[in-house]
Parts: sequence; C-alpha cells; structure tokens
Amino acid sequence: MKSNEYLLFLRSFVHSPKNVGSIIPSSRFLAKAMVRQAAWQEIKAVAELGSGTGAITQYIDERASEDTKVLLFEMNTTMRNNLQQNYPDLSIHPNAAVLVETMKQQNIQQLDYIFSCLPFFNFESELRETLVEQIYQALKPGGIFIAFQYSLQMKKQLAEKFVIEKIEFVPLNIPPAFVYVCRKKEDN
Repeated sequence: MKSNEYLLFLRSFVHSPKNVGSIIPSSRFLAKAMVRQAAWQEIKAVAELGSGTGAITQYIDERASEDTKVLLFEMNTTMRNNLQQNYPDLSIHPNAAVLVETMKQQNIQQLDYIFSCLPFFNFESELRETLVEQIYQALKPGGIFIAFQYSLQMKKQLAEKFVIEKIEFVPLNIPPAFVYVCRKKEDN
C-alpha cells in the first residue's frame, strides 16, 4: 500500500467518517480472508461495494477471469478517480444504493458474489435497509454476500435475507474485523 493511499484514506475519513468507517485501508489479511471465500472459477459477475483505495479490489482483480464482469462502487470522488486510474478495465460507479439499476445498465442479470467494505452501522437505518435489499435483489439464487464489519451488529438484519454461513474474525486489521459469509435465502 502506497503512503499516498493511506493519506487519501485518512483525509476521506476526516472529511466524512460515517461514509469511510476507518482511518486506514483494509489490511491484506482482511482482503485475503474475504476473497478466499469465493469459488473464482465459477464467477461470471461480481460487485464490490465501498472499494475505497482498492485494498480488496486488487485481490478481486487478480482472481477474476478476463470474462468476469466486475462492478466497483465508491462514493468518494477522489477514491473513485484513483480506482479508475488503477483499474481502467473495471466498471466503476458512485452509488451502491442503485446497484440493481446499474446492473441493468451494464446488461448484468445477476451477480454471483458481492463483496462489501461498507460501514453499514454508520449509515441511517433507511439507507442500510436499501443497501441490504439491493444486495439481495442483485444476487442470483444462492449467491454469496461477503462483508466485513467491525462489530456483530449487522448479524440480525442480515439473517432476515441471508443464511449466515460463517463469521470469521480477522485480528490482523486496524481495527480488527469480522468477515460475514452469507448465502442468499430463497424467495419466500
């Protein structure tokens, strides 16, 4: 991780702590804990929500096949421009709350996996609900949602729409984090 990426992350956190969630990017330990949950040889379409400076994006980009469609979502304009520069072949968008609409615009029917770095519990409950619903609608039946959080507060809300297959604790991150691995429940 380049020092200018740390500085960008810190500046973004100071400017908008509710949207950034941490003062430094995710560690490689956290990134690897997330991406190793995926069956990469089977992925046709994937999204990453809250891509930031690309701490997880780099591992997604390394593992995705050249035929895999990858959508990145990042609200922060400076970080989004940085991602565009570092990952010119990936499709980068500003607003994860319109995930399903963005997929339609990109001719993507369903996603196999969604990775999330969004600080859900920093958001207002209405936005949190919108994001969870968008994630649910975007995933194929049995699709996987992998998210890290700094607490277990999202467990109850996620359990309403997903089967939480496991929660892995990653101590080698600042702050330490939990990786949720959730499978989309069948429509009721």
